Amino acid sequence: MDLEALRREYLKDGLERENLADDPFDQFEKWMAQFLELGLADPTAMTVATVAPDGQPSQRIVLLKHVDQSGFVFYTNYSSRKANEIDANPKISLHFPWHAVERQVKVCGVAEKVSPAESLRYFTSRPKGSQLAAAASPQSKVISSRTLLLNEFERLKQKFREGEIPLPDFWGGYRVVPSEIEFWQGGQNRLHDRFRYTRSEDAWEIDRLAP
Repeated sequence: MDLEALRREYLKDGLERENLADDPFDQFEKWMAQFLELGLADPTAMTVATVAPDGQPSQRIVLLKHVDQSGFVFYTNYSSRKANEIDANPKISLHFPWHAVERQVKVCGVAEKVSPAESLRYFTSRPKGSQLAAAASPQSKVISSRTLLLNEFERLKQKFREGEIPLPDFWGGYRVVPSEIEFWQGGQNRLHDRFRYTRSEDAWEIDRLAP
């Protein structure tokens, strides 16, 4: 494979300061709405990066489930690797790779657990199979076989076949409260447009960054 020869130009759009919203959440919602209009798979997919106590970074793809002025929300197993790393170091980074429109959004901030009521509200909105999977999976733990996982799924399916599935005490949401949000738009000759919003007390400062 000659990976060095793979390249393309980024020509879809540009990004200027006067076209940016003063608030990064408004800008994010604008870009998200435009991306949703494309009808592509998994528009809310984002990379979540955490750091272990020994300094080793780790990344995985999760789905954004809510965003408002308080932050970006996703759900997971509170015993998973990401959750354990967040417990040790709540600093976190999110990345939205919107390649189809030659855009990226990066979020840096801290993660905090959402309330049990928020977790319960979202959990009960999920399909029953997803609820059962969340309860059955010891996420990030070593398991001997897939059969073990499927057996636990079936056991819980039978146990709750006629009733509601309770919210597992080890499952819930995190809200990422950002201190920095960067918007990236691809540009010709790799002269990309990058703007960084940085939280300053109750306001946001906006800077253009070199590509």
